Amino acid sequence: MTSVWYGPRRRAWPLLPLSALYALGVALHRLSYRLGLRPVTRLPVPVIVVGNLTVGGTGKTPLVIHLARALAAQGERPGILCRGYGGQARQWPQRVTPASDPEQVGDEPVLIAQRTGLPVAADPLRARAGRLLLEAGCTLLLTDDGLQHHALARDMEIALVDGARGLGNGWLLPAGPLRESARRLGRVDAVVVQGAGFTPAHAATFRMTLPLLEVVDLATRRDRRLLVDFAGRSVHAVAGIGHPQRFFDALRGAGLEVVEHPFPDHYDYRPQDLAFAAPGPIFMTEKDAVKCARFAPANAWVVPVEAHVTPALADWVLARLRHRDHTRDD
Repeated sequence: MTSVWYGPRRRAWPLLPLSALYALGVALHRLSYRLGLRPVTRLPVPVIVVGNLTVGGTGKTPLVIHLARALAAQGERPGILCRGYGGQARQWPQRVTPASDPEQVGDEPVLIAQRTGLPVAADPLRARAGRLLLEAGCTLLLTDDGLQHHALARDMEIALVDGARGLGNGWLLPAGPLRESARRLGRVDAVVVQGAGFTPAHAATFRMTLPLLEVVDLATRRDRRLLVDFAGRSVHAVAGIGHPQRFFDALRGAGLEVVEHPFPDHYDYRPQDLAFAAPGPIFMTEKDAVKCARFAPANAWVVPVEAHVTPALADWVLARLRHRDHTRDD
């Protein structure tokens, strides 16, 4: 569908009637919460939602990791809520640790726990996960995704947009990539644009980059090398993320010759998936690595990313929250 969503609008015309039905469903879903037909849970600490309007990866998890660590450095104790997509746990909520099984709780929660060392909980019902994190003494909560999850009240919404792809053709599913109308972008508190290109008409706009600088051997996590050390070499690139091409293009930008191996988002890897006939090192994203670490071959490397956000998003978030608290006290 990518060629339809991000190509000429005429390709999507046959799907517009279905988009109209989808729009009606979105409106009724949101209205049911506004009218009190469905319950909304408000937790006693600030809740910050990091989400997007489009289908596919935009870098939400790296942004959540960056923001959680930055807030913790300023004295807060943030907890992170995740849906646990793909997790097969029989009971929810699940407290997630760096050693948790991604097959049980999902790949992104494990990655966040590993990268932040902060309290993480997964549950399709985010309010239940939030209550679990309150017991851990969290002073605020971040949700990885959940812009369309209205059952949990939020104090702040941060929408992430892929700068290169923007909002596509601007139409709702299935004719376009949007989960909600593009007008929704004007109602969030802040917009973070990943990469160059898209420029929203929003007063609080931040820019984020996800540079790939080094690789770490997956088996021992001891051997770290600069990505440019592999320039000119042929590598197998594995990506089971929302937008695999971004990963492949970034590796090529570092001078590597890339053999692409895209997999579906949240793919459940097996050893045979990494048994490539041609020789060469295997590079994969951190999200894939948490699922492949147990059986990955010796020539497998993980490519970590660090979100760089300008200006300082954490400072803006804390100032905004404190201003709201002050206003409520008045």
